Amino acid sequence: EVQLVESGGGLVQAGGSLRLSCAASGFSFDENAIGWFRQAPGEGYEGVACISSDDTTRYADSVKGRFTISKDGTKNMVYLQMNSLKPEDTAVYYCATRSARDCGPSYESWGRGTQVTVSS
Repeated sequence: EVQLVESGGGLVQAGGSLRLSCAASGFSFDENAIGWFRQAPGEGYEGVACISSDDTTRYADSVKGRFTISKDGTKNMVYLQMNSLKPEDTAVYYCATRSARDCGPSYESWGRGTQVTVSS
């Protein structure tokens, strides 16, 4: 059974940093791409970043240069380092995985999310 558990969210001032973590189990990092998504209040889901099985990364334009996705296969952990945070980054952040090595449009398994709130 695939399980994804996010942690590391919280309240931070604009310009600050947070690192989100995703503890993963039930699948292989060699076979699956993993992404971070977010949902702001009243909005739909937005893809934030993705890392493929060969460590190729992709980012939304809104976070390029500020966020970094990484993974540690020895610990089955995925991270999202978020710097220079803005109030518009406020959202629930989700970790998700897909049964494909490359990043793509659909992800079958999702965590429950962690709240990030950026104050101005």
